[in-house]
Amino acid sequence: MPSNRPRPTVGARCGAWAAAGNGQNGREERMKVGQAVAEIMKREGIEILCGYPVNHLLEFAAAADIRPVIVRQERIGLHMADAISRVTSGKKIGAFCMQHGPGSENAYGGVAQAYSESVPMLVIPQGYPRRIANIDPNYNSSREMRGVTKLAEPVNIPAETANILRRAFSAIRNGRSGPALVEVPTDIWNEEIGDIDYTPVGVHKYGPDPVDVRKAAAAILEAKRPVIYAGTGIHWAEAWGELKELAELLGAPVTTSLGGKSAFPENHPLSLGSGGNAVPKPVHHFVQNADLIIGLGCSFTETNFGIKFPKKKFIHATLDPAHLNKDVISAIGLVGDARLTIAALIGELRQTIKSNRDASAVVAEITKIREEWMEQWRPLLNSNEAPLSPYRVIWELMNTVDVKNTIITHDAGSPRDQISPFWVSTEPLSYIGWGKTTQLGMGLGLAMGAKLAKPDKLCINLWGDAAIGFTGMDFETAVRERIPILSILLNNFSMAIELKVMPISTEKYRSTDISGDYAAMARAFGGYGERVTQPGDIKAAIQRGIEQTKTGTPALLEFITAKETRVSKF
Repeated sequence: MPSNRPRPTVGARCGAWAAAGNGQNGREERMKVGQAVAEIMKREGIEILCGYPVNHLLEFAAAADIRPVIVRQERIGLHMADAISRVTSGKKIGAFCMQHGPGSENAYGGVAQAYSESVPMLVIPQGYPRRIANIDPNYNSSREMRGVTKLAEPVNIPAETANILRRAFSAIRNGRSGPALVEVPTDIWNEEIGDIDYTPVGVHKYGPDPVDVRKAAAAILEAKRPVIYAGTGIHWAEAWGELKELAELLGAPVTTSLGGKSAFPENHPLSLGSGGNAVPKPVHHFVQNADLIIGLGCSFTETNFGIKFPKKKFIHATLDPAHLNKDVISAIGLVGDARLTIAALIGELRQTIKSNRDASAVVAEITKIREEWMEQWRPLLNSNEAPLSPYRVIWELMNTVDVKNTIITHDAGSPRDQISPFWVSTEPLSYIGWGKTTQLGMGLGLAMGAKLAKPDKLCINLWGDAAIGFTGMDFETAVRERIPILSILLNNFSMAIELKVMPISTEKYRSTDISGDYAAMARAFGGYGERVTQPGDIKAAIQRGIEQTKTGTPALLEFITAKETRVSKF
């Protein structure tokens, strides 16, 4: 949604170029393409532009008081823009720009990641000059990234700049979202176009067919053991209150996808926790024994990083009709915004259910199953061994931070599988979960983007020694750009989850061994770095790291852990 700050009126010039006054011969200087792009971004509420030079938009944006944040490699900047959109439910749109050619090529992965998770984002690559833009082997972003964007369009005619950006922002803000890409050729930035006629685009939502709502309500009323499965769409629709109201009305247990984690308070009696590659036992138990799965704001995409649903009866509420019957058979489909859909369901159900159902039996079952499961995992969560158990580090972290005022994200691999079942998220948008495609090192950019969008929150990324090998240099970005995150590194000097699939190469060539003194690296970059080896030192180290972030210093705490491969799976 657009920013609440006052905007220039339609056709007005932004101060950055109007201040230039009259040019030679007394002719008032006309707006250039680059100025128009920056002005439109500003009107759409964009305050931060992540990027890497050379892209001339960085200068035009700075002149328009949009803060440029320069990264060490393109993918991290895209992950930062990704998080800006996520933690604001799209009210602020993340934006990224990069160089033509190799810069755009290197950015592909970050765009693909956002596309896989339907994250709204504006991507503005610089393009080759128009005369050679389509000549092999020059990389053409608007052509090559069409498969991982919702819209991809070049600016070939200066006068069309506003129309192209209008289409991009409309694609970003309406329907199932994703990145929109506008490629600006390097030879067009300074071409004059005169005044622009641009009004920020609106957000337009739609709800489900009332006939389908009645069918869904009837199926829910017939069900004996319904389970609610909430996806990322709950976050985009800001439907947290409606989801809670529906669960309490039905007395039904709730689980979420990794992306939907924190959509339902996990300290609520009806919460089962979230499901990914690793799942809490209550999730597995209730999903297996359900007679109806009510999917809300989800795609049900089959993935190694999501719940493995058995054959069941599914009600599928989704924003995108293309998701219906894609991976599960939708007995009843509800197409529309999650908030409007849940509100419609509640309205229909309340005609029969006059007050909240008694959930005591369901809560007792959840409590029993969870306690059995936790009893199995407490030895690891409270382990006093060294090298450290990563589960002990995670447990101490959760019990040290102010969870309500914290945003945390995992990384790919073991950190994701170790934290997601045990971290109890209580506030909406306090956990950035992801996983349909799993790029190592993504969590660092997400934490930095979250901190830019929510500076009053403690923003944490949890990663391993494999992930830091991909994007660790961008910890310097956190220092240089004054983004005080808390980075929790689990270092076991190994690709532990690869050990069972690479036994010969490990034995003969030590192919899964990796190493580094990453706390020293953090200090070398100007941040706070501390290595922890003893379980009794974990809590105090976390407290010291938090204090460093309060002074504006990014902190990296490196915990030397065992090669732990146990994961909560069933």
